Amino acid sequence: MRLTVYLAGEIHSTWREEIKQKVLALNLPVDFIGPMENHDRSDNIGEEILGEQPGAVYKDAAASSFNNLRTSVLMHKADLVIALFGEQYKQWNTAMDASAAIASGKPVIIIRPEKLHHPLKELSAKASATVDTCDKAIKALSYIFE
Repeated sequence: MRLTVYLAGEIHSTWREEIKQKVLALNLPVDFIGPMENHDRSDNIGEEILGEQPGAVYKDAAASSFNNLRTSVLMHKADLVIALFGEQYKQWNTAMDASAAIASGKPVIIIRPEKLHHPLKELSAKASATVDTCDKAIKALSYIFE
């Protein structure tokens, strides 16, 4: 059995690479997918497809349409979603992706530091599991294959 795992969360750190490397070292049959990690491409995709927009709000709306399309297709293909809530960046996209996955019946593992327990308590209650480190999420993923 092979699983496809969608890695939802901020794109400005190396947490995805950390998970991928550790899962590879464990020789788990997992393929990873996730959001567009090239921030400039993500911000500009609307204009790349539709052409120049008349202002920043229109540019963002156009980009959002194509980013949401991409996320929707890839998340639909995923067997499991791992959603990281970090401390440094705003986590709106992570919350949206985790909520969409839960609403569509996808199993979700939330990674969040203890200090974010309170603001994420309702989301954690709906997730399949909540952990506080990437290593614990990998252990949960590994358990599926036992």
